[in-house]
Amino acid sequence: MEQNNTPKKGKKLIFPIILALVLIGALIFSAKEYFYYQSHEVTDNAQVDADISPVVARVGGYVKEIRFTDNQFVKAGDTLVVLDDRDYQVRLQQAQAALSSTRQSVDVTQYQVSEAKTSIATAQANVAAARVRVWKANEDFTRYANLYNDHAITKAQYDDAKAEKDAAEAALNVAQTQVPAQTRRVSTNERQVGAAASNVASRQADIDFAKLQLTYTVITAPASGIVSKRNIQLGQLVQGGQTLFAIVNDKGIYITANFKETQLEHLRIGEKVDIIADAYSDTTVQGSVESFAGATGAKFSLLPPDNATGNFVKVVQRVPVRIKLDADPRFVSLLRPGMSVEVIVHTK
Repeated sequence: MEQNNTPKKGKKLIFPIILALVLIGALIFSAKEYFYYQSHEVTDNAQVDADISPVVARVGGYVKEIRFTDNQFVKAGDTLVVLDDRDYQVRLQQAQAALSSTRQSVDVTQYQVSEAKTSIATAQANVAAARVRVWKANEDFTRYANLYNDHAITKAQYDDAKAEKDAAEAALNVAQTQVPAQTRRVSTNERQVGAAASNVASRQADIDFAKLQLTYTVITAPASGIVSKRNIQLGQLVQGGQTLFAIVNDKGIYITANFKETQLEHLRIGEKVDIIADAYSDTTVQGSVESFAGATGAKFSLLPPDNATGNFVKVVQRVPVRIKLDADPRFVSLLRPGMSVEVIVHTK
């Protein structure tokens, strides 16, 4: 009988032992997780981000050349698109012709000023000559008047002398009025020169603008990176302000992690971060907390929540946190904006 009871007692002890081991294992795991999360903040609501530069046409025109292919790596300053520039060449030639015409107008007006100044000298000389004639006519009239009083000359000769004196005085008055008239003419022409000179500056500005518009027909890469989202074809008519494609900056890769507001208590700028990309789950790269967003993600949504409407349901909000990558550039080049990652911040 004793031999039959021993195996039964052994079987009864197996379950308590297994249960005890499971409880001990669960306790150890729970303690490990507790202490781990006391010094770490974890989220999988994170993704790879990058600086994406949209390339926008600054002038309209037909696409003449496309010098890249989809998803090609380009360097800053590379020529990517060339628009048909014949319209802008004609506008430049028109502006240059207008400038030439305006400069000729300035030259003509300046010649008129010089001519008017010469006319002033001529008018002043005429005044001097008229004064001499007046003086001589007065002298002759005085002599003829004395002779007439002495009955040495006829009345006709006296009248001729008087008429000559009156004509000389009238000619002097006319000559004197010509001097201010010529002076006003010089002033008017000088103002015309100033107006024409201002037109020269305006026409030069038109040329500079036409040249600037002409340069916009050659579209270059604003940054180094991968060309994506191409929206143009050869021969297509594009308008000024139209987005043609985008360039993903190869040096602007970073991580945006959306932490719950309850996780922000222990997060600080500069804390070390472990990053695991879903696409490369066997690789853990390092980073550091760089900055915190100025508001929660909900505040930047198309329809931000308004808790004053009366239908209030408290929801834990998330705050975007920017994380700088400290990984090998060769690995960073494999990441693409939008990829999902898991972020672990070492808070202690």
